[in-house]
Amino acid sequence: MKKIILATITLIALSSSIKAQQDAMFTHYMYNTLWLNPAYAGTRDAFTVTGIHRSQWVGFDGAPINQSLTMHTPMLNGKMGIGLSILNDKIGPTKSTSFALDLDYQIRLNTKSKLSFGIKSLANIYNNNVNALELDNKNDAAFTENTQRILPNAGAGIYYYRDRFYAGFSVPKLLENKFTATNTNAASKEQRHYFFIMGTVIDLTKDVKFKPTCFVKATPAAPLQCDVTANFILKDKFSIGAMYRTGDALGALLGYNFTEQFTVGYSFDWSMANTTGKYNNGSHEIMLRYDLISKTKAKIKSTRFF
Repeated sequence: MKKIILATITLIALSSSIKAQQDAMFTHYMYNTLWLNPAYAGTRDAFTVTGIHRSQWVGFDGAPINQSLTMHTPMLNGKMGIGLSILNDKIGPTKSTSFALDLDYQIRLNTKSKLSFGIKSLANIYNNNVNALELDNKNDAAFTENTQRILPNAGAGIYYYRDRFYAGFSVPKLLENKFTATNTNAASKEQRHYFFIMGTVIDLTKDVKFKPTCFVKATPAAPLQCDVTANFILKDKFSIGAMYRTGDALGALLGYNFTEQFTVGYSFDWSMANTTGKYNNGSHEIMLRYDLISKTKAKIKSTRFF
């Protein structure tokens, strides 16, 4: 009973931050760009497949567990790009699986940079299984009916990029679908999120590069949140870095490029908030990315840092 009361108090205290991260949160956001911004599709010189698994707040019952799988490729000699994303998000009795199709059109601004405009169409299969909860009052009307819905949506984004810099703005979900037909409060519908991403790569020495990135998240009725990450790339093989999420967490990232095509990453972040940090063992992520290069190309034209 004490654990139930503690969990309830903690979740109430975290209500604003949970609303802010209604979309699944990843420390490896810089590898999950397609889900955040449809204009990213096809901006790498290869067919790229990326998978991320996140276990958040390990040791806390009902904590979020997320998986992301994205794939995208250029078309029409780099004039367009197409991508497919699958996102699985589970927190407590609630589970949602989203499928998205992304399409963009890319304009070459000069020999070094492009501007891309993208659209996203998606469907969220939402399932709230309240019957899985253990209740003291089994006749509580608020916990008697499971919810299953398919929520269609659409998004858009713009993305500027060159070899060592990128910046983008997007709204992945324009529609604010209701999770239930009767409840109309803000927490019972999909909140519209506004995302801004930016990153660059700077040579420090011949063998060391500095790669700072940021990810700004804004949604109504919740504080603005920003992830700031600083990575160091050693000999274009190994990367090590640190992450700070405003008002929430500190983290560390490790990565290794086994080949020009295959990259593995791991991250750990720890919640700084007293309401969560005391009751969990941190959050873990594993990231895998593979670039499938066509046989007509001996290698990727230039190193892709993003």
